Amino acid sequence: MDPLVWSVLLLLLGLALVCIEVFVPSGGILGFLSIASLMAGIILAFYHRGPEVGFLFLVVTAVALPAALVLAFRYWPKTPMGRRLLLEVPSGEAVRPDSPKRQQLRQLVGKVGVAKSLMMPSGAVLIDGATIDALSEGMSIEAGQRVQVIEVRGTRVLVRPVDENQRPAASDDVLSQPIESLGLDSLEDPLA
Repeated sequence: MDPLVWSVLLLLLGLALVCIEVFVPSGGILGFLSIASLMAGIILAFYHRGPEVGFLFLVVTAVALPAALVLAFRYWPKTPMGRRLLLEVPSGEAVRPDSPKRQQLRQLVGKVGVAKSLMMPSGAVLIDGATIDALSEGMSIEAGQRVQVIEVRGTRVLVRPVDENQRPAASDDVLSQPIESLGLDSLEDPLA
């Protein structure tokens, strides 16, 4: 058989092994074998056909190797292993800042509900007949205790326990609320 055929076969084997290395985790063994096969094909072309054919094989390898890798990486997300390892791209509706779910959650600020479970710091809260996942302000809240929604950050609902005697402020006006309900630290100098 002509040595040029062996060079072509080694080149094709090297490109195939590079593509298989993308799909099969081998710890670099297939990558090493592919590089060895590509180099053997180029060396055989130089040895048996001279520098013109050898440089032609070198140029073909320099173009075909990146092209094969690009094609393999484009096809990889469609394989079963690629689908398991890569996350799905979120839809445009899911990443919009004014989604209906976010608008609905923002309307909960100031409303009072009841903790359905122990919140340390997260748990379920019943507000207006709907169960909502919420976070407490850092303290634990017992099940059955009344809570008020104080803030919505993205899709996180932040709640604070409400005293049974105290009537929660229903207005959104921050200036009409008592300073204790705003959760501000003391303005006194702690070092004095």
